[in-house]
Order: sequence, then C-alpha cells, then structure tokens
Amino acid sequence: MPRILNIGSINLDEVFSVPHFIRPGETMTCRSYERFVGGKGNNQSTALGRAGAEIHHAGKIGQDGHFAVELLAKNGVDTSRVRTAEVPTGRALIQVDEQGQNCIILFGGANRAITREDVDSFLDGWGKGDAVLFQNEIASLSYAMEEARKKGLRIYFNPSPADELLADLPLDAVDCFILNEVEGAMLSGLEAGSAGSAGLSAPGASAEVDAMLAALRRRFPGAELLLTLGASGASHENPDGTRVSVPARRVKAVDTTAAGDTFTGYFIAARLRGESPQAAMEEATAAAAICVQKPGAAASIPFRTELAG
Repeated sequence: MPRILNIGSINLDEVFSVPHFIRPGETMTCRSYERFVGGKGNNQSTALGRAGAEIHHAGKIGQDGHFAVELLAKNGVDTSRVRTAEVPTGRALIQVDEQGQNCIILFGGANRAITREDVDSFLDGWGKGDAVLFQNEIASLSYAMEEARKKGLRIYFNPSPADELLADLPLDAVDCFILNEVEGAMLSGLEAGSAGSAGLSAPGASAEVDAMLAALRRRFPGAELLLTLGASGASHENPDGTRVSVPARRVKAVDTTAAGDTFTGYFIAARLRGESPQAAMEEATAAAAICVQKPGAAASIPFRTELAG
C-alpha cells in the first residue's frame, strides 16, 4: 500500500454551541463550550490513520500544541516531521447551531510559519510511488506543491478554505481535487446562483453538478475530480469523463465540523488500497455519517472498525 504525506495544519478548536449564528452587534450566551484538537490537516491525517493508511503528518505547532501531536501519534500517524515554532498553535473559533451547522474563524498561528526550508525537510525521502495531501491552511503551499510535483508524488488537494490565495497556486500540478460545492464554484468560475452551494445542495441537482464538473474539467483536463454535495451525496469523475455518484446517508447531524475531512481521509485511504472510486466514496460516506452524529472535530472521526456496525 502506498504511503502518504500530509503537509497540513494543526489547530486547537474552541467550539461554542449557540442557538443561532451570532449577528452583527449581538451579544449571546452560548449553551456550552468545548476545546478540541482540529485543523483540516490534523483532521484529515486522523481520518487517514483511523482508516488504516500509512500516513505521515508534516507541519508546525507552537509550544502550546504538543498534546495535539501526541493525539495524532495515538491514531497511527507518523509525526516525526512536525516542527515547533516560536508562535502559538493555530486556532479555530467555531460556532455550532441547533441544526449542527457550523461557521469558523481561523487564526493561522504556527501553520503560517512553515518555510521553504521546512518543506524541503518534509519532502526529504519521498518520491515516485508516494502520495501527498494538501489543504489551503499553511504557508509556503505553492512551493510545496511545485516540489512535490518535481519529486513525482501523486498530489491530492482539498482547496479549503476557498479564498483568493488559490489563484496563486500551481493547480495544474494536482492529480486529484476533493472539493465541496463552495470550493468547486470558486475554482470552476461559476456564479454561486447558477451552480453554487444553494443549487448543489438540493436533491436532484444533476444539471448544476454537470455544469460544475464540466467547467472544472475544462480547467483541469488531467485531474480526477471529487465533488462532495452535502445532502446530495458525492460525484467522482476521471479524466476520461467516467463518472460515478453515491447518495448521502440520512442521519441526524449533531456537529458537521469534521465531516468533509473524514470523507477526504477515508476516500484517499481506500484509493491507496486500490479500491474503485465508487467503493472509496461509499466507505467515505459511511464514515462521514458517523462523524456528524458526534461533537467535535478530530474526536468525532470514526475508526474503520466502527463502519462495520
């Protein structure tokens, strides 16, 4: 089974349970407060580890984040490439409403202290036959993607958070994009009203999915495309245009914070084992359905043994 390196973020998540997302000028008393380890990089490495992949995590923390690295290691993640910076560990302030939906404010912290020299050390010893995973939460990302391409690694990219920094990345280096509808809208250039989050989240929105995947295919003709669609499931398209889709599982969501990261980690782990895109999506969907029924980020990601139940 190929090994995978995740050069990604590690955050400390502060979660506030609220009746509704706070409005401008409003002061609200939250119903509960909890602190978890998170960050999209950390969450996806945790999901890969719990799914049984050979996963190595590279990144940076502050002096306040060593316990987060210990948790990664307990989940089967090789953490020998995690460095300590002279700035605090990244933070996420998360509101979770009564429907289990969330909104998040990020502070980059040590994630934004990753240098080119760090990247060189992270990638030392990696090459053809290996894979690498990136998100959009660290510094020196463009350099890291270019160096990974030079070494012949298979590049998986989850372009989250979707922001203006994506325009500066060498996206033609990516072998497989894993995107939700917001990220897909940004990279495809489609307006949110035509094939954005509102349209794609609605059951039966096949025309919107077709439009988005077609636009993404024109821009990235050689890449695999995996589009996650919330309640409408997920669709995968190979460079030759072969497409498969799977429905979402119907469960009562408690907290959706790490659902996308769980899906990403489980999908990649299954693909590294040689499973088909459809089989990989089905396993990833089952894992994400378990995740959303628990509070927290990394703590809510299931072990693969839980899927059998």
